[in-house]
Amino acid sequence: MASQRQLIWRKFTEHKLAVVSLVVIALVYLVGAFCEFVAPRTPDHYDSAYTMLAPQPLKFFYTDEGGATHFGMHVNGFSSQRDPDTLRRVFTLDESIRVPVGLFVKGQPYMMWGFIPADIHLIGPVDVSQPFYLLGSDRLGRDVLSRVIYGTRISTSIGLIGVAISLVLGVILGGISGYFGGWIDNFIQRIIEFIMSVPTIPLWMGLAAAIPVTWSPILVYLIITMIISLIGWTSLAREVRGRFMSWRNEPFVVAARLDGTSQMTIIGRHLVPGFVSHIIASVTLAIPAMIIAETSLSFLGIGLRPPVVSWGVLLQEAQNIRSLAEAPWLLTPGLLVIVTVLALNFLGDGLRDAADPYS
Repeated sequence: MASQRQLIWRKFTEHKLAVVSLVVIALVYLVGAFCEFVAPRTPDHYDSAYTMLAPQPLKFFYTDEGGATHFGMHVNGFSSQRDPDTLRRVFTLDESIRVPVGLFVKGQPYMMWGFIPADIHLIGPVDVSQPFYLLGSDRLGRDVLSRVIYGTRISTSIGLIGVAISLVLGVILGGISGYFGGWIDNFIQRIIEFIMSVPTIPLWMGLAAAIPVTWSPILVYLIITMIISLIGWTSLAREVRGRFMSWRNEPFVVAARLDGTSQMTIIGRHLVPGFVSHIIASVTLAIPAMIIAETSLSFLGIGLRPPVVSWGVLLQEAQNIRSLAEAPWLLTPGLLVIVTVLALNFLGDGLRDAADPYS
């Protein structure tokens, strides 16, 4: 007596990794949507007095002078001294310095989603002037955690927008190509083959050189998204074409055609729903591919550029031996890319199986 939705949900919950991945992806996109509120600081805030700081562990209990233990979120402060050999300032965590940390604290003012002024942060130091670097700082004294949180919005949204455009192009052009055949099929397939034959790295290097430096970061972001989408729709279009070519002469399609149903209605209501599970799997696999593409291109310097903050742009800080040896926390964006891509892949497997609960 279960409905189709209940069967799909029941089949999905049987895939434990997919359920866990759904929670992880939901948290990632929530952090990206509310990054201004979640981040302790704005991404461009810097303090030259605290450069290349190691992460400060968040602690929940402390002992007072009398030996009593109390509950209270805090991090330890830093003490600094000059290295006699290199004359560089070296920071070490000082257990005697306690920086109180609170939730929903006042901090640096920001514009939520670009138009709502606010100054409340999810977590941060009670005294905003105190050092608070849960994931350390970079060479300019910027908070790595805040920049990673802000980069989540760019890196994850570029995947959603790119996949949405690729999905529309792939399903429409692939469906038309497979259903009508003939010269229309030949024309669309030649376009697909031309796009697939273009080497991506030289193409991106040429585009990076062609994009004017005077363009705003938002415009560059839109251009990068459009280009990734226009390159990524070809594989889905070929898969849709193959399905349409195998189904266009099936009895239910012939019956709909004899009944006077229009061609686009046959495509949209009779053919496309037949492989929704395959489309879902392709989309969930395409999103991590888009994220990896943006991260890789930005890491190589031919994608997004500063002051835009994305995971790929942040990984540019870890391109030298000194960063890897002395500041491994700068590789945190790479770890987030791995976790997000794996979660999306597991989620896609679960959705693919759940979309066909009778299998």
